Amino acid sequence: MRAKRKASLEREKLKNLHGLKKVQYIWDYYKLPIVVLCIFLYIITYSLYGHFTHKETVLYTALVNVSASESLTAQLSTDFLDFIDTDTSKETMQLYTGLYLTDDETNPYHEYTYASRMKILASIDGEQLDVVLMNKEAFDAFSQNGYLCDLMELLSDKDTVLLNECKPDLVTNTIILEDNSVDLQFDPSITYQAVTEEHPFGLDMSQSGLIGKSMFDDTVYLGIIANSPRKETAIDYIKYLLHNKVDKPTSTPHRLSGNIDF
Repeated sequence: MRAKRKASLEREKLKNLHGLKKVQYIWDYYKLPIVVLCIFLYIITYSLYGHFTHKETVLYTALVNVSASESLTAQLSTDFLDFIDTDTSKETMQLYTGLYLTDDETNPYHEYTYASRMKILASIDGEQLDVVLMNKEAFDAFSQNGYLCDLMELLSDKDTVLLNECKPDLVTNTIILEDNSVDLQFDPSITYQAVTEEHPFGLDMSQSGLIGKSMFDDTVYLGIIANSPRKETAIDYIKYLLHNKVDKPTSTPHRLSGNIDF
């Protein structure tokens, strides 16, 4: 009875209040329920928004030691989605830029190497990196550390027509299977030794209608990350980049130089 009487008095009091006083009274009296309701509505709204606006990433690509103009960045990302005729309201592509790997302390981008290394490792570990477009120094680093797949083997299994088209531009590089670099840290007097293998980890993109015409200072290489779960789409990306070719001499093989530790 007391509870009902108290509720009746509160309703009567509320009827007699107007304007800001009424708002203040409601806030003071119902503060906790209002806050709980707002939190609940926020969670529901956020969940619904995320559900209806979420886009599946069809490919993760990175530019490492390579800078691209705004127009080329669009061609390397959003234009590819048009090429594969995907629904851009539901699917997207991620292009990482501003990544640099170098052991040269005089290089103006050397200060970004540590952060770039962490970003690359996290992306590979999380299977959120599929294709890398890079210069020779980065190509060596990715190859040596075993992050790239054998393109000859991949294309032999997935697309022999594309393999025949790409064969002249496949570039071999060295993977370090085992070495004594840890021992060298404790005893610099010993000789560095390593067990290595050579595989075609890269594709010289000089013949690409997009990259070959972009006035890069160095040759740009394409590599596909070994643990990528989107290798079929990565192959489509190669087809897209090679869609228009340019007349340039085939690149000559290169030797391994330097060793950037990830």
